[in-house]
Amino acid sequence: MLLAEKKPYHHGDLREALLNAAEQALAETPLEQVSLREIARRAGVSHAAPKHHFGSLGGLFAEVAARGFQRFNAEMIAASARIHDDAPEAHLRAAIRAYLRFAANNRPAYGLMFGKRAEMENSPALMAAGAEAWTRLENDAAKIVGTIRAPAAALMIWSCSHGLAMLILDASLPPHLDVDASIESIATMVIAGLKAEV
Repeated sequence: MLLAEKKPYHHGDLREALLNAAEQALAETPLEQVSLREIARRAGVSHAAPKHHFGSLGGLFAEVAARGFQRFNAEMIAASARIHDDAPEAHLRAAIRAYLRFAANNRPAYGLMFGKRAEMENSPALMAAGAEAWTRLENDAAKIVGTIRAPAAALMIWSCSHGLAMLILDASLPPHLDVDASIESIATMVIAGLKAEV
């Protein structure tokens, strides 16, 4: 009896499928338990495919984080574009809202972008995307506090936004606090604090 000839595997965009599978795995499984083999299984490809495309699990994680930063940067730009007020405070408020919305909607990527990174390689794409996000934040801060104080102001904005994002993602916000109201309050207080330092 003749064995059926094995058909070659075709995939429209294998790299993208592997990245999507990695994000799905990270959303459903602790980081320490995610493997290249599991990602390949979810993508429906051979277990060697992820290593071929990304070199290692750390390389794949770096690309998930880089892609996350790229989406993050795009959302920051879109949030600012929707603001028809020229006041820099209005644009910063929109950026803080967009930051927190991104964290809530992209938890796996966000976790690698700003959280657990033990196995992750620092790829050029990741460093470039991260640097772009930081530069945008510094530029937004500079419009309120000036160039000299911009790095410290950006760090304060990031610290407050990331802290609230983690409290929301970990469901650690006190139960009597409304999430949306908390976001607005943090944005208002951050902006007021920056203006007080001018």
